[in-house]
Amino acid sequence: MKKLLLGNEAIARGAYEAGVKVSAAYPGTPSTEISETIAKYPEVYAEWAPNEKVAAEVAIGASISGVRSMCCMKHVGLNVAADPLFTCAYTGVGGGLVAVVADDPGLYSSQNEQDTRMIAKAAMIPVIEPSDSAEAKAFIKRAFELSEKYDTPIILRSTTRLSHSQGIVELEDRTEVADKPYEKRIDKYVMMPGMAKKRHLFVEDRLNRMAEDMASDPLNRVEYGDKKIGFITSGIAYQYVKEAMPEASVLKLGVVNPLPEKLIREFAANVDTLYVFEELEPVIEEKVRAMGIKAIGKEVFTRQGEYSANLLRKVVLGKTDYEEAMAGLPGRPPVLCPGCPHRSVFSVMKSLKLHVIGDIGCYTLGAVAPISVIETTICMGSSISTLHGVEKAKGKEYIKNWVCVIGDSTFLHTGVNSLINSAYNKSSGTVVILDNRTTGMTGHQDHAATGKNLKGEPAPAIDLVELCHAIGVNRVRTVSAFDRAELTAALKEETQADELSVIITKAPCVLLKGNVFPNKVFVNNEKCIGCGACITCGCPALSKQDKKAKINPEMCNGCGLCASFCKFGALEKREVVR
Repeated sequence: MKKLLLGNEAIARGAYEAGVKVSAAYPGTPSTEISETIAKYPEVYAEWAPNEKVAAEVAIGASISGVRSMCCMKHVGLNVAADPLFTCAYTGVGGGLVAVVADDPGLYSSQNEQDTRMIAKAAMIPVIEPSDSAEAKAFIKRAFELSEKYDTPIILRSTTRLSHSQGIVELEDRTEVADKPYEKRIDKYVMMPGMAKKRHLFVEDRLNRMAEDMASDPLNRVEYGDKKIGFITSGIAYQYVKEAMPEASVLKLGVVNPLPEKLIREFAANVDTLYVFEELEPVIEEKVRAMGIKAIGKEVFTRQGEYSANLLRKVVLGKTDYEEAMAGLPGRPPVLCPGCPHRSVFSVMKSLKLHVIGDIGCYTLGAVAPISVIETTICMGSSISTLHGVEKAKGKEYIKNWVCVIGDSTFLHTGVNSLINSAYNKSSGTVVILDNRTTGMTGHQDHAATGKNLKGEPAPAIDLVELCHAIGVNRVRTVSAFDRAELTAALKEETQADELSVIITKAPCVLLKGNVFPNKVFVNNEKCIGCGACITCGCPALSKQDKKAKINPEMCNGCGLCASFCKFGALEKREVVR
């Protein structure tokens, strides 16, 4: 049977067909749908882990026990998982082990454009990269075979465009792979220096063998056409080459680490002009140049952003007609949703003129005008440690007009460690946990404090208040995110305290399934004087018309935040019949 699948859905389907029994992940765009899809197969145990390091360790444990397993993450999640994965390259595997990592060229939902191939090279882990949904399914099945053949974890690299585009996929039956018997091998699985030195030699030999073998592996293929121009490419960039220059010769690399030197030399010798067309860093290009092969690469193609067929047309063919069609299109900056509880919290912080250290999540949009309160964002869980660092550099008095914010899921990801550090080292900062009962930015996944697991089953829910107390924080209080008066009082009091404090603002994400909004806000034009105070809250449902406030009734969720800004009672919250 054939079916139209997202790249992420195809990866999940391939893992299922390959006989995977254990899957662990932390949600991160553009990789999230892989786990959401594989959780639908009852033969696979699938879980949301609190972070990518834990997910990788779960998959490694399952592999050591003898079953095929996988972990999934976005590219920055690989940084979190690097510790166990680097060492797993030395230990090797029991059952096949694949780490699916989705890069984000173009920064659609990330803080950097990190190239997973660079990290995999440092970790000495092979990398396979599909170009469409059909290959995504086929390649991950092959990845498990190669993992077991060469005794290595394998990284399957995706990108945003591949993960979120659709293609026709041939569905096949699941293959039930027999568990490999667990073998007690201290020399293999205990990475003390004496054992690790020997395994390092094994890893180098393994990569050399793979590089030799991959020259004839069908994952890498040559498509000869017009030999005046040849392209070495991989992944989604291959599709752009075929669209823009279908007659050109192409060496399509499915395995991008280790690279098949013999095949590359043979292809380069058969074309007149050679281009290396790869998104982000010149990983393939540098290897080609190191072979002494003349190639055109990053001197004409950018290292920044996402590639396209139009980029090829412009650089190689000199065609720019598409630019006219794109000219003058308005920008669409992202904004917090109408009714978002984070907007209410930020409005209070802005009125108090607080310096706000941010973290990774929807609430990072608090840096965008007109809210403009978030002043720094580094990585998952960093806000608490950053505030701690400011205090230790400048002193307790200096940070009495500073706070940090972190979401509930991000707090459980790596914020817990940071709060432990702040408590242990006697910080006095104020931490605001924005508890909206979900992992919002990646599509509303559950986490360890929501009471449900990945499969939607009831699960123990961590009590954030008790957790903070257990860490050693004495001052912990909760407040409704929409109670601006109480939140104002709480922030004024806690920021002046001489010890560490946590404020948990509670209100569910407006997009959570099952949320019912009985109210909407309406403008009383007779009372509205057109001052625009309500618009400063930054809700996209608000605008001005004929110098009066205007509310889009289709967008309004009736939170009433705008009404709290109006001194004239011109905005009225009313119950509506739905």
